Amino acid sequence: MSLSERLSRVRELRGRGLSRKQIARELGLTTAEVAPLLRQTAGSLRAVATERELLEPADRELVGCWINPGWSTGLGLDEVPEWAEADPERWDDAPSGGLAGVMVARADRSGRVTVCGYLVDVYCLGVKNTTGPRTTNSRAVTKHTTRFFSAFDCAPRSVPLEVAQHLVHGAVAYARSFGFEPHPEFVDTEPYLGVPSGPCPIRFGRDGRPFYISGPFDDPRAVATALEAAAGQGNYSSAATP
Repeated sequence: MSLSERLSRVRELRGRGLSRKQIARELGLTTAEVAPLLRQTAGSLRAVATERELLEPADRELVGCWINPGWSTGLGLDEVPEWAEADPERWDDAPSGGLAGVMVARADRSGRVTVCGYLVDVYCLGVKNTTGPRTTNSRAVTKHTTRFFSAFDCAPRSVPLEVAQHLVHGAVAYARSFGFEPHPEFVDTEPYLGVPSGPCPIRFGRDGRPFYISGPFDDPRAVATALEAAAGQGNYSSAATP
């Protein structure tokens, strides 16, 4: 019997609850010969058990959910006035108006945490960029959050997960209505966000209509052409990046 065959048999017998002596007897080996085989299989058995215990990304424990102040500037939140009240900066003409930074952190195995970030154009283009999923130790989450939100004027604040879910998924649906798809890597981070329940209560666009703010990596002419076709001439606004 080859080594791999022995390991397979030991793994099978150990999984059935046999002791070291019983395994030795089954395989015609001494207990001393079985001992190193058990040590090798123990690691793989623990790994299999851990994999089974790890839930799907959206079902894992939420460690935190953050968003930049001013995220709701220009958005319609009549159906959820409490969300508007929780974002007092929305009434300011903030430089970040139209862009929302969202970060979600979920528990991973062995006390580690997986983080995902989303940069969302809530006025027109939807998800422009994502980061992650990145698994790190729990002590590094604060550092990662600070780095992700460094482009915004104010420190992020915690929000209920449903706010982030409706904002990101709603912005994606809004952008798709004009022919704009989310960043290609959104498919990797989307599972960690999860899907919101019920219809989205947010009215997207700036004061209810698409407002395009040109970014450094955009093709303004292509965006304008798509908006002309989907929204119609005169039914959207645009502005150059300062």
